[in-house]
Amino acid sequence: MQATHVGHDRWIRPGTVNGDINILAEPTEEHLGPKAACHQTIHRFHVEPVDVGDAGFVDGGTLLEWIDAAAYATAAQWCAGHCVAASVGNLHLDRPIGVGELVELHADLVYTGCSSMHILVTICSSDPGRAKAVQTAQCSTVFVAVDSSGHPAEVPRWTPLTMLDLQRHRQARARARMRRRIEDAMEAVSHTDEGTAPRTALRFRAAAVDANSDGNVRAGRVMRWIDEAAYACGVEWTGGEIITSYIAGIRFHQTVFVGDAIEVTARVIHTGPRSVHVSIDVTTDTAGGVPCLLAHAVVVVVSPDNHGEARPISPWEPACDQDARLDQHARHLIELRQDIEPFTTATTFTTDTEADRDLA
Repeated sequence: MQATHVGHDRWIRPGTVNGDINILAEPTEEHLGPKAACHQTIHRFHVEPVDVGDAGFVDGGTLLEWIDAAAYATAAQWCAGHCVAASVGNLHLDRPIGVGELVELHADLVYTGCSSMHILVTICSSDPGRAKAVQTAQCSTVFVAVDSSGHPAEVPRWTPLTMLDLQRHRQARARARMRRRIEDAMEAVSHTDEGTAPRTALRFRAAAVDANSDGNVRAGRVMRWIDEAAYACGVEWTGGEIITSYIAGIRFHQTVFVGDAIEVTARVIHTGPRSVHVSIDVTTDTAGGVPCLLAHAVVVVVSPDNHGEARPISPWEPACDQDARLDQHARHLIELRQDIEPFTTATTFTTDTEADRDLA
């Protein structure tokens, strides 16, 4: 990836920074500082063989690290200072990305609160010979500006100017409220060892290569761990190669440091006709030996055929009360997602439907 990511070193619970902050709160005039120069960054690069997984497509962990880098660049430029990831979610991969494709990541500021910056990352890719790239995925992220003490710092107000800006500004506000409902639903579910669902655990220590210069692990690296655990769990259930299709949400609860003993546990909570829904917890042990939750996510994976289409998969049936609760939780998240309005697509690239029409 040609664009440089200087990294962000800690995360906060969505909606909070060192206490309580409303990510939808409007800044007052006295809080507004000098306006940053740019509210968008664009990253362009070719997909290399090292970027793809065993299925022959870009894996979810790589895509999430790209998104993390692009969103951070836009947020840091806008606030002209330090910022941290507060929320990442609602990533739907419309089509797999293969080796040799030209990828563009458009990271656009779509809303600002007092200290928060809502960034829409749109991923588009295609054969380099195409006139327009095809939209592949969208992901909404929230970053919060912080001062040297880790407290919320005011950010310049972003004012939408174009019709596209206005549409996305409205959609960002609506999505923030829906995202909170999804996060509340995810937090309300308790995970125990009582269930019989298939599960996979990865155990390792956070290494220096995962971190910034201050020793804190990057959000993008934690998201890669989450994707790797979901992959291992999905492969075990399907018996074939899988790719990430959708990420309902990722919440960061605590900072991860180099040297932390990490355990990433993934378990199946629901299956559809062609999808496996996986819940992932990232934990570390405290001094007293009690697991501390660092991050939580719900990821949907599919098993692609030779044409990139999802294959039918064997159904998983809940076998106990814990299984049934998790299955119902997954179904509830599916219902909530039906009310999420997609962000308006810019005219600089096309959707899959438009691309098919152009080639007809």
